[in-house]
Amino acid sequence: MKDVYILAIETSCDETSASIIKNGSKEISTVVLSQMDIHKQYGGVVPEIASRHHIRNITLVLEETLQKAKMKMKQIDAFAVTYGPGLIGSLLIGLQTAKTLSFIYQKPLIPVHHIAGHIYANQLEKDFSFPLICLVVSGGHTDLIYMDGHYSFKKIGSTLDDAVGESYDKVARVMGLDYPGGPLVDKLAAQGQDTYDLPMPLDDDTYNFSFSGLKSAVVNLVHNEKQIGNDIVVENLACSFQNRVIDILVKKTMQAIKEYKVKQLLVSGGVAANRGLRERLKEECKKHQIDLVIPRINYCTDNAAMIGVAAYYAYQRDIIADLTLDSKAVTNIEL
Repeated sequence: MKDVYILAIETSCDETSASIIKNGSKEISTVVLSQMDIHKQYGGVVPEIASRHHIRNITLVLEETLQKAKMKMKQIDAFAVTYGPGLIGSLLIGLQTAKTLSFIYQKPLIPVHHIAGHIYANQLEKDFSFPLICLVVSGGHTDLIYMDGHYSFKKIGSTLDDAVGESYDKVARVMGLDYPGGPLVDKLAAQGQDTYDLPMPLDDDTYNFSFSGLKSAVVNLVHNEKQIGNDIVVENLACSFQNRVIDILVKKTMQAIKEYKVKQLLVSGGVAANRGLRERLKEECKKHQIDLVIPRINYCTDNAAMIGVAAYYAYQRDIIADLTLDSKAVTNIEL
């Protein structure tokens, strides 16, 4: 069987990334150029600035990816690209680049949903064992997804408002922490104690999540304590907040594993790097003999390697786009 080399492009937010993946499992080369330091001064990603930097960086990133792989464009079998969801301006830069390469070299164009990419980052760690459940936790998503085969996604639960990563950043801002706040809250939580009375978010029998109430509770608590002249112990507040988040994520995930009778759990997205969540899931999965797969830290955040892996399995199902493919700021993963 002929080897398949896919060159993937990811520009859904503020990372400009390209990667070459062989047969959906071997990473030949990957380059990620982050804009985090640029957006830090604004307290979050500024879409227009992100788009401009993607334009400046995309050619350099592609050239470096090919150089690291010691390959030429004519050796590539197909081009893959994130078409959504994400920042529309950022998505367009990657999409137009991939469409141009597909046209020039007359090679297939593979459209990849950003969340499918995050899920398939796990394939770089271990082969999938179906059926399985995937917990997707990122800045824009909090989803539980059931898979009974490759590139088959059934969303069984999602956030009704704020995504978990977004909530972390908003709470961090209230606590006076820098952007991105998620890793800082996680670090402080490990140093603190659960002393603040915060509510459990949407503790019901569904697989949906809601973090806006918890976020508002933190905002009100900080405001009220300041009003009466009390100091906030940031380590303890971080610990209390994180415990509520992890409690509900783990509870609903394990509930889904039991109901759907699966033996493997994947964890995907930027918040999969959270140490508290990783440790709790390891404990629960060990207790219930569930095979837990979590990507290495560099595969949790946005990167093109995950897009290239997902693209291989899309390619196997003949999921090919023509040059009318357009980017989508919001789009469902279900196929």
